[in-house]
Amino acid sequence: MAGKYDPKRELPWYTAPRGRFEIVEVPEQRFCMIDGHGDPNAAPEYAAAVEALYAVSYAAKFASKRELGRDYVVGPLEGLWSADDPATFVTREKSAWDWTMMIWQPDWITDELFAAAREHAVARAPAARLARLESIEEGRTVQTLHLGSYDDEGPTLARLHDEFMPEHGLRFNGRHHEIYLGDPRRTAPEKLRTILRQPVAPTSG
Repeated sequence: MAGKYDPKRELPWYTAPRGRFEIVEVPEQRFCMIDGHGDPNAAPEYAAAVEALYAVSYAAKFASKRELGRDYVVGPLEGLWSADDPATFVTREKSAWDWTMMIWQPDWITDELFAAAREHAVARAPAARLARLESIEEGRTVQTLHLGSYDDEGPTLARLHDEFMPEHGLRFNGRHHEIYLGDPRRTAPEKLRTILRQPVAPTSG
């Protein structure tokens, strides 16, 4: 393979317009995943899960390069979010949220290679033992690019839920999905870039 495969450059659903919504078909993809619950700013399990996801993903990347001769850029951190009441995403009641944090994995990462990478990562990040390799297929989604603090997403999500989806005859068809293109540890909150994605289906038919 010439150079590193970079999912943010190669896969069109890792870009989104700012200031408007677009409908995108997202095919089946595989992810390294860990589940949890509660406010990501307060739950220690959240920080441990993120650390573990990166540890496993980089172990898989290095194994791929070493054993398969295929190098790639580790994908961005992503999150699937859900709650009994979707309005909590607009009001930012984070203690009510369930989350699945995840990082994209190329399709040539086998179950065996992933299991070995997870075992290797446990010594550095104990929560890695909770990681799993799973495929999801979101299909039709609506997405937009949010620029700024995560806590400022509420008005955009309100427009999506209360205006765009009803106007286009769409309903919820999966968990709210966020793709974190900016690293909050190194980026000012007002400069963070996040793709906000919602799987949808027609309200009729």
